[in-house]
Amino acid sequence: MKALVTGAGGFLGGAIARALKDRGDEVRGFSRAEHPELAAYGIEQYQGDLVDPDAVAEAANGVHIVFHTAAKVGAGGRYADFHATNIAGTANVIRACREGGMLALVHTSTPSVVTGRKALENADESASYATRHNGHYSHTKAEAERLVLSSATDEFKTVALRPPIIWGPGDTSLLPRIIQRAQNGSLRRIRGRPAFADITFINDAVRAHLNAGDRLLAGGRGALRINGRPYFVSAGTPVEIWDFLNGLLEAAGLPPIQKTVGLRTALVAAWFSEKIHTLMRRQGDPRMSRWIVRQLATSRWFDISAAKQDIGYEPLVSMEDGMRRLKAWFEEQDRAEPKDSGKREDPDQV
Repeated sequence: MKALVTGAGGFLGGAIARALKDRGDEVRGFSRAEHPELAAYGIEQYQGDLVDPDAVAEAANGVHIVFHTAAKVGAGGRYADFHATNIAGTANVIRACREGGMLALVHTSTPSVVTGRKALENADESASYATRHNGHYSHTKAEAERLVLSSATDEFKTVALRPPIIWGPGDTSLLPRIIQRAQNGSLRRIRGRPAFADITFINDAVRAHLNAGDRLLAGGRGALRINGRPYFVSAGTPVEIWDFLNGLLEAAGLPPIQKTVGLRTALVAAWFSEKIHTLMRRQGDPRMSRWIVRQLATSRWFDISAAKQDIGYEPLVSMEDGMRRLKAWFEEQDRAEPKDSGKREDPDQV
């Protein structure tokens, strides 16, 4: 099988590309920058931007399946930038697939396409798309998912996976930010009712994508069943958000979050942070955002029965096991070189 992975320089995309290569597939990676570690792994690299249809078409030419993990993420920024990458960029991927005669597309979506600002507990794929979104990311990802699923045909099969927080060794997005903020003392626990959320260990997220791709390419009833449908994939057991975050800090050798703040105070502070960020015309995300506050204070978790039944997905890594693996990875990093305190940025992944 020949596969293209968009966002191959990112946490999830890179892990998918390596897993495909490990099992003997021919793999191409598409990302905005060159990644020597992928080349060393034997993964063919194409540099470009999703907004460039010619670059996308060139990378996709001759492959059987595309794993589309690349996206613009974040709590701040202009809508136009999110639209360009997440909606127009996804449309370019679909167009390249259709014009190039590709067989299948596995799209990495997000649970936030249905959550919006409300709590959802044990919801399944029958949940409607959110009518009010927390920000440009979830709004544009919802539109991108619609494009992918509506493009499905008998000849070109598609599926969208909705993993929540993806975590584990090698994370270049969540972990560095948490570590950096813990070290500068800016993390606060929001008081109130405990909030629960789904998490997905990186190995499980990769397995879900490969299973979905294999099911689409295998054809038959299995492919027809999942074609044009979304699926929630996670560890299957929601975790208390602050237990999870403190577990990450413990694995990194850092103390737990001690300071607290009320929800209303946090939302007001986040509003001011967003306004200052906009007025100062700063790049990237604001120091604090209402989207993040709501994520930390609202329970959102989902039933993964459909993914188990239809794509053969089975989560294998619990939070406890994942934390042990993460701690061992941090210790290995410390032996190799001083920890970078979370200063890396991930240009390709969510």
